[in-house]
Amino acid sequence: MTNTEQFEQVKEVLDKLRPFLLRDGGDCELIDVEDGVVKLRLLGACGSCPSSTITLKAGIERALLEEVPGIVEVEQVF
Repeated sequence: MTNTEQFEQVKEVLDKLRPFLLRDGGDCELIDVEDGVVKLRLLGACGSCPSSTITLKAGIERALLEEVPGIVEVEQVF
């Protein structure tokens, strides 16, 4: 799978998760996918929420690991 294909698959998964983030006043922005590492910026309420690490790891990362081949980690960028 090319980097472009992987980037597009990550975007598709994030689009499925986005309604849950928006419901809580947050969102996320896909910054980059490199060597299986997804770099995301959490926006709105998610950016400053104490539970953002749980959202990132237990929610977003888990979904991406399950649905996009080659993803190994999700990192938050600021």
